Amino acid sequence: MKAVGTVFRYGDNIDTDVIIPARYLNTSNPQELAQYCMEDIDLTFSKKVKDGDIIVADKNFGCGSSREHAPIAIKASGISCVIAKTFARIFYRNAINIGLPILECPEAVKGISEGDQVEVDFNTGEIHNMTTGITYKAQPFPEFMQRIIAANGLVNYVKESRN
Repeated sequence: MKAVGTVFRYGDNIDTDVIIPARYLNTSNPQELAQYCMEDIDLTFSKKVKDGDIIVADKNFGCGSSREHAPIAIKASGISCVIAKTFARIFYRNAINIGLPILECPEAVKGISEGDQVEVDFNTGEIHNMTTGITYKAQPFPEFMQRIIAANGLVNYVKESRN
């Protein structure tokens, strides 16, 4: 499984209220949530993001409340992967549960800039910055997590496993 896209770059402590502001939590429709994703930190995000694009952030991405709306909004916006120095643990679990690939790789975060073109291989954990030509190595997902992501989330994975 691979992802290729343009990078949206953010800093430390991007919390779930920044990812999807609480004033939009009156819906759980993924496409509606995507319209407001990152609005409080980047007003142009929903207009610029394209399918396959990638978010790169510093430490503690997804901190704050435990709502699943944040990774749902990111995924529905077209983001194929989030790379960060570290993730808040509940965000990490919620992302995997809904099938949003995320990777921790501090070295890649240091070497990737806004607008870079990046390719991520989830099977090997390789993150290739196509703009600079530098490749970084993250810990790949264990096989069972790769199957959950490929199934588009835990609920679908369990349904498929029963058949």
